[in-house]
Amino acid sequence: MSSAGIHHVTAIAGEARRNLDFYTRTLGLRLVKKTVNFDDPGTYHFYFGDEAGHPGTILTFFPWAHSAPGRIGIGETQETMFRVPEAALGFWTQRFIEHGVHHDLPKKRFGETVLTFQDPDGMRLALAALPGIGGEAAGRSDVPAEAAIRGFHGVNLLVADAAPTAAILTEVLGFREAGRDGSLVRYKAAGEGPGKVVDLHAAGDFLRGRLGKGSVHHVAFRARDDAEQVAIAAVLKERGIVPTEQKDRNYFRSIYFNEPGGVLFEIATDEPGFAVDEPADHLGEALKLPPFLETRRAALEKMLPELD
Repeated sequence: MSSAGIHHVTAIAGEARRNLDFYTRTLGLRLVKKTVNFDDPGTYHFYFGDEAGHPGTILTFFPWAHSAPGRIGIGETQETMFRVPEAALGFWTQRFIEHGVHHDLPKKRFGETVLTFQDPDGMRLALAALPGIGGEAAGRSDVPAEAAIRGFHGVNLLVADAAPTAAILTEVLGFREAGRDGSLVRYKAAGEGPGKVVDLHAAGDFLRGRLGKGSVHHVAFRARDDAEQVAIAAVLKERGIVPTEQKDRNYFRSIYFNEPGGVLFEIATDEPGFAVDEPADHLGEALKLPPFLETRRAALEKMLPELD
């Protein structure tokens, strides 16, 4: 079975307005969907990505203003990596200085130059400066198109033992081992484009992670359609892993499971996409609710924090 790579990453934030400002204004991503957490509708669910909200570019957040800080540990995503053109690294270094973004000096990882940084809630992020990358760039801020983020490079997962997680990546999701760099083992999905990389960091006997603001909640991998999702679920069941029933998230359909290393994985369909309930030119402008919550719109709009 082959994988198209990462579909989206979902994380926990603190204050909603600050989260929105950082990802749209500082990083220059487009808000492609403003909705609510379907399981906790008193909370926003923001989706940030490229202009069209392509799979492999989407970072989503549940902003819970009063959540305690998370703790990085075993069974969590340690770092979420974006792609930028190789020549853009100087621009981003200067931008982080000007905007007061906590960042480290550029370093080499798997032969790539990587600039690590944190968002206002302490979420660990990185820019991988890559040669020859194209893709659609978001154009809704003062970030010039030639320097703009081009979706995900991938994620870095912190696990006690890499082998069980690697087996899921290679035998279920179709990744292949692509290299080793110190304590990291890299796995790649076939083809070009965003969201093709998963790095495993085996840390042995280390503290388990604790979810909170600044933490990644789950990593979603792509299924082209329902049939491919069903096929992936069947392979998981053969390995003794029973995923959840399919959940309709309006913009994709999902199943979830905990991989052996403790990280929550999702399999999300590419279809129907983010233009299913509003025009592509106006993505993210209005609060969109699933049909089962429309009768509560007035109450929810009063409950949700102001964003303007």
